[in-house]
Amino acid sequence: MSELSFRPGRNCWRVADARCFSFIIDGQDYFRALRQAFLGAERFALMVGWDFDFEIEMLPGESDDEGLAPDGFPNRVGPFLEALVEAREGLDIYLLKWSGGALVAPGRVLPGAKMKLLAPGQIHLAFDGRHPIGACHHQKIAVFDDSLAFCGGIDMTDGRWDRPAHRHEDPRRLSRDGTPAPPWHDASAVISGPAAAELSRLARERWLRANDEPLRETFSPGADLWPKSISPDLSDVPLAIARTEPPQSDQPTIAEIEQLYLDAIASAKEHIYLESQYFCADSIARAIARRLSEPDGPEIVLVNPIAAYGAIEDQAMHITRSRMVRAMRELDRHDRFRILYPMNEAEDPIYVHAKICIVDDRLLRVGSSNLDRRSMGFDTECDVAIAGDTPRSRDFIATLRNRLLAEHLGSEPSKVADVLAKTGSLIEVIETLNPREGRGLRELPLRRENLIGALLADTRFFDPRYRRSARARLGLTSRHVMLGAAAVVLAGGLFLRRRVRRP
Repeated sequence: MSELSFRPGRNCWRVADARCFSFIIDGQDYFRALRQAFLGAERFALMVGWDFDFEIEMLPGESDDEGLAPDGFPNRVGPFLEALVEAREGLDIYLLKWSGGALVAPGRVLPGAKMKLLAPGQIHLAFDGRHPIGACHHQKIAVFDDSLAFCGGIDMTDGRWDRPAHRHEDPRRLSRDGTPAPPWHDASAVISGPAAAELSRLARERWLRANDEPLRETFSPGADLWPKSISPDLSDVPLAIARTEPPQSDQPTIAEIEQLYLDAIASAKEHIYLESQYFCADSIARAIARRLSEPDGPEIVLVNPIAAYGAIEDQAMHITRSRMVRAMRELDRHDRFRILYPMNEAEDPIYVHAKICIVDDRLLRVGSSNLDRRSMGFDTECDVAIAGDTPRSRDFIATLRNRLLAEHLGSEPSKVADVLAKTGSLIEVIETLNPREGRGLRELPLRRENLIGALLADTRFFDPRYRRSARARLGLTSRHVMLGAAAVVLAGGLFLRRRVRRP
């Protein structure tokens, strides 16, 4: 066990003061606060993300007959942004989207192209392809006037809206085609002050690398844009910003997020609580295994989704997860490891998309990184973390962990706190408060090996990693592949046009 500290250049990029900090659980509160931030911005808004869907409603169920939200602007994302810049002459909106999104969600290509070509000139949509082939831009950052920032795991896209109750077929939780969307658990943070300004610097750097030109806006932090729907959880707290960046021709891999995980796990005294979409990162599994082998090491509770959405992804990622869990259980001679998945009152599995790490009452980390190899050394990621170095911050971290467990158990944070105070064990909390039926946490079933799953797991085809010393091969990136593909399509179209025109 070692003491944890934030060390720029090792386990983070920068440490800066967050004038206000709040943790957001699930999409309902996130989208409401994000919308208020857009409405409050005076100069610019910049969002970098894995995907944007311009047809979803930000506030489901709150539109009038004309499709307007209670604030008087259109509820759907695309019309909202267009109406906003038309009403605010001095406001520019910059959206940086992963270029590979067209392959993952081809149905959103047309709305994206419409936004790119037909939106008002104050809306600037760009595509980020500056990655090694196969890597993706996975950061989820939104900044406003260099003064307010969101950083977490929630994408502004279809299927992300939900409430902590995660009710069965919630009438507001609909896909954009009107069909019920599955329950979805997610998290983010909202930050003001110098830490928000540093996140703005990071987002600006990402825009520059992707577009070969800087943001037009002068760097000028200091505005008060805090969203009215969110109460600050902490004030004047140091915030660490950690990154993963794939190798480029001019830099090696940046793996600050991985190092922050490793340092946090090594520092744990009593409990490690993790939420993640996956559990496939070899380095993290080894670090957990070392702590499990200690006779007086910490408990580890990991909350994952039961399955991925696609059968191929499920085989690729969760055969590896099952192998790692079997290894953990063999090492867990002291019965201190649990991996569980949540269900709602109708026993629908809740999809866990949140990326959270809480160690004792001494560390809270949230961001875009999953517990997989991609997030540790291949994709572009950003996490933020606060340390419990004061009684107030320690109380907040412990209260938040209890709130998350209570949400999954269908219980109350006070009950979680009472059982934990009596037993000192998160596992005892779960076993005491976990209902046998309905809402609760269930033991994660492990995947059986099969030919396709084993091949995908052995090759780690969907979960690659670059070594720290690697460089982007010959400067060839996903951007070049996309440009090449566009050129081929254009050339093919011209060729067919000429053939058709021949007599």
